[in-house]
Amino acid sequence: MHVIVWTYEVAANNRAAFEAAYGQDGTWALLFGRAPGFVGVELMHDGGGRYATLDRWRDEAAFAAFKADHQAAYDALDAQCAALTLSEHKVGAFNLV
Repeated sequence: MHVIVWTYEVAANNRAAFEAAYGQDGTWALLFGRAPGFVGVELMHDGGGRYATLDRWRDEAAFAAFKADHQAAYDALDAQCAALTLSEHKVGAFNLV
C-alpha cells in the first residue's frame, strides 16, 4: 500500500467546509475514487486547528496513473480548496513494508 500524508492548519470558521472536502466521503475522496487503485482517505483532527490526511492507494503506480489521468481536475480542486487552509504541508509518501 502507498500512503500520502498531509498536514494542514485550518481556521475555526473553515473547519466544517474543510472536513466536508477532505473527509472520507468528501470532495477529494470522490475525485480519487475515479481511479481503480484508490483505497481510501482518513482525516484526523487534533481538536484545535490542525488536521492530517492519509491518502491510501493500492501502490505508487496506482497513484501515478490517477495523476496522469486526472491532473487537471486535481489541480482545479487543489486551487479551490486552498482558501480553506492557513497552511498545507506534504509530510511524505510512504509504502507499507
